[in-house]
Amino acid sequence: MSRLSELLRQVEREDQQLAADLRREFDLLRKRRAFGLNFERHVPETVELPGRPVRRGDKVRFLPDRGADGKDLDRGLWTVARVRREGKVRVAELVRRVSQDAEPETVERDCEDLVVVAEFRDPIYPGLKSTGKVERGGEKPFHTVIKSENYHALQALLYTHEGKIDAIYIDPPYNTGAKDWKYNNDYVDGEDAYRHSKWLAMMERRLKLAKRLLNSDNSVLIVTIDEKEHLRLGLLLEQVFPEARIQIISALINPAAVARVGGFGRSDEYIFFVLLGKSAPCKLRLDREWVSGKGRTHTGKIRWDLLRRSGTNTERAHSPGCFYPIYIDPNTKVVKKVGEPLPPGESEAPAESGAVAILPIRQDQSEGNWQWSPKTFRDRHKQGRVKIGGNKKRGFTVYILKPGEYKKIQSGEFKELGRAPDGSIQVEENDPNVVSAIPGSQWKIASHDATQYGSRLLSKILSARKFPFPKSLYAVEDALRFFVADKPDAVILDFFSGSGTTCHAVMRLNKQDGGRRQCISVTNNEVSADEQKALREKGLRPDDPDWEALGICDYITQPRIKAAITGKTPEGEPIKGDYKFTGEFPMADGFEENVEFFTLTYEAPRPVAHHRSFHAIAPLLWLRAGAQGRRIDQAVEGFNVAGTYGVLFDLDTAEGFLSALQSAPSVRMAFIVTDDDRGFAAVCRDLPPEVEAVRLYASYLTNFTINTGRD
Repeated sequence: MSRLSELLRQVEREDQQLAADLRREFDLLRKRRAFGLNFERHVPETVELPGRPVRRGDKVRFLPDRGADGKDLDRGLWTVARVRREGKVRVAELVRRVSQDAEPETVERDCEDLVVVAEFRDPIYPGLKSTGKVERGGEKPFHTVIKSENYHALQALLYTHEGKIDAIYIDPPYNTGAKDWKYNNDYVDGEDAYRHSKWLAMMERRLKLAKRLLNSDNSVLIVTIDEKEHLRLGLLLEQVFPEARIQIISALINPAAVARVGGFGRSDEYIFFVLLGKSAPCKLRLDREWVSGKGRTHTGKIRWDLLRRSGTNTERAHSPGCFYPIYIDPNTKVVKKVGEPLPPGESEAPAESGAVAILPIRQDQSEGNWQWSPKTFRDRHKQGRVKIGGNKKRGFTVYILKPGEYKKIQSGEFKELGRAPDGSIQVEENDPNVVSAIPGSQWKIASHDATQYGSRLLSKILSARKFPFPKSLYAVEDALRFFVADKPDAVILDFFSGSGTTCHAVMRLNKQDGGRRQCISVTNNEVSADEQKALREKGLRPDDPDWEALGICDYITQPRIKAAITGKTPEGEPIKGDYKFTGEFPMADGFEENVEFFTLTYEAPRPVAHHRSFHAIAPLLWLRAGAQGRRIDQAVEGFNVAGTYGVLFDLDTAEGFLSALQSAPSVRMAFIVTDDDRGFAAVCRDLPPEVEAVRLYASYLTNFTINTGRD
């Protein structure tokens, strides 16, 4: 390593840029693990931003001529040195330097023939532009759909939701080699020798941001995947979340099985559950198909266990204090008395008039021990947790309710009916076909069929519009329910939202229990590889309205979520059919929910800092305050207070602002526009204790400067 360092210093004297590039690669190699998951992280990830206005200082790439496939197009990056107007046309003067010593290349292009490019380490200053909303939920919080490249959307959400997400559900591209995802704006196919490294690099960057969004004390990340990448994904999750508990589930999603050449047909997929903090699946009421009816655990009846210890440490010598007599009335089976442990060497219980003594004698007549001490037995006997079985002829047996079974009664899982004549608890038997349980790690559930309840259900909602391999609505719903059933106000994020199944599932969960959960859905507006070819032949290219209209977000995600809420197809017809399984009702009824659709915008930092882009970041403030009620969309003189937050635009009106907050108990955040440190501190001092203060625009600009290029 020292020799390489010396060589780098020599290169630096000749070419500083080359030395910097080599040193970056050298540092990456030094960080590479000797064991574990190793992959190429150095491949720079770039994202094209169609529709983003070209500005001085931007990195840009040439767009192909209309009707051309662009195969021979120069795909290099240029820097915009200047933008000038020639009539109605904006012309960009471009420059690039191939190497430190090379003469700079210059060229001019119509801005319409350029696309702005953001590299992984470039700072972005995001805003949101509303493109529509549906309101049927009254005062409930809004679900949000953000049309954006998901890495940039995650960076934006760090400003609004860092540490606040309760659950993330993602269904990332499976990297099948069938051009199902893009890296550096090119589809990755099976011939790409680096496709696994590219996929891992893409996932790692997003998972690291996702980790910062999750509530570290209690949250879950759920990731679905198939056999193509599940081994690498498992290792990646362990490296990104070393403190988490990770479990993998095998779920049947296609009973018919998809043929695999030279192998077994694929009928299942894998679901990773990454549990942070005290997160754990809830025990739920489940149909019998979730849990085997074999054994004594899930029979619909409360389970009484033997008091005499079985298994290990069963001899009297292992627990001498638990070898004591229990005296019962042989006619009524009522416990009359609990004796003290017999002295060592004694095996006969003292006689009690009218009572029979029971000792922990095993079937082979050897001496055993009870599971409870005499004191514990007496206390729990008073609770009705002891029952005597058997008879005079066969002998008597002592049964008990262990803590886990007794808790089922206390929680209401079993209804207590009263006490039996012997004082033991009597409970109502449950339907044996419905059990309260946490299932095992193999899910074979009829409602998780992706064909029936993914593709065919989606066709009912969107008619002829097609989306490849949508998840079963009920499969997503079930996976989430285990972690948000006890969180009626949970915030759920899906940053590979595709057809919008996760948001749809969250709305169904709210319908079932009256919850107010929110879903944030992030998806790009990519057009499939086949559709792109046809659109280019028509002379179209990205950012043209006819091109964008067929993108995932505009053509599938937004229409599906809107239709689910309204109960009407995009054509305005009532959706046919009923929801099934948990919560059956007509799909045409829709949901009492609110949703707003946004497009991520890219702002310039100077206008933001000078208070000229408030309209662009206003939705971010609303999201940070809970996405509920009225939004403050425009800057005003003085201040403005909405349902859950307020904005102080002028420190001179602070007194009125503070008074308004005192009379608005639902306000939880105050955004204060000022460069004055002392003024900001003075306002903070007088805020109600439950209101969080955020300084504009320093907090916004600092957030995205700090996040630049972080792994």
